[in-house]
Amino acid sequence: MGRGPSIEGRKNAEDAKRAKVFTKLIREITVATRAGVADPNLNPRLRAAVDKALTANMSKDTIERAIKRGSGADGGAKMEELRYEGYGPAGIALIIECFTDNPTRTVADVRHALTKHGGNLGTSGSVAFQFTRCGELVFSTGGDAAAEEKVLEAALEAGADDVVNEHGESTVICAPENFEAVQQALTEAKLHAQHAGVGMRANNRTAVTGEALETLNDLLEKLDGLDDVSEVYHNALLPAEAG
Repeated sequence: MGRGPSIEGRKNAEDAKRAKVFTKLIREITVATRAGVADPNLNPRLRAAVDKALTANMSKDTIERAIKRGSGADGGAKMEELRYEGYGPAGIALIIECFTDNPTRTVADVRHALTKHGGNLGTSGSVAFQFTRCGELVFSTGGDAAAEEKVLEAALEAGADDVVNEHGESTVICAPENFEAVQQALTEAKLHAQHAGVGMRANNRTAVTGEALETLNDLLEKLDGLDDVSEVYHNALLPAEAG
């Protein structure tokens, strides 16, 4: 009878996953610092990146080193922010955002992942029109009508554009420039988001099932595993989301 993974094996796997998340967060902080100023109070993008890192239990020392690197104080390699557009299996549209100090390596890794999973890299603008940049805050409401109503009232009063209730979650959608104000208002209303940030939201979703779904999941896992990739957006409607 086979034995499951040992406690040590599971811990090593968890540590490796945590290290990969930290690598992505450090790059995000570095780029946010370089794009603005090194003070989170004066740089909304940096403050959002720092908040995300603290939520992931990153130490303040590590965060400060990343900010220092981004400011150029330690003479570290210059990080760039890049966006790739392309298609996955079943013609699913993909936007892949990256932070990298080696664009040649990054584009090769992204292209290889897409090609291996029946996709291809597109030109700039080839799929971007299928997405809208917006702020999103996701709250766990468990399908409770009262909880959903509380989120809706607070969100609309704060200037949000819409609230979508599905699968036990309430997603608040707002314009990117209103994200900070909406987030602050909801926090003051004692509503704590599971996830919050500014990103790309698909205008329409395409259902994916069967072999194409398996291939897409493998592709998304592969892209997420690349250190240079920070976010992957797609327009697939997954079975769990379709209900």
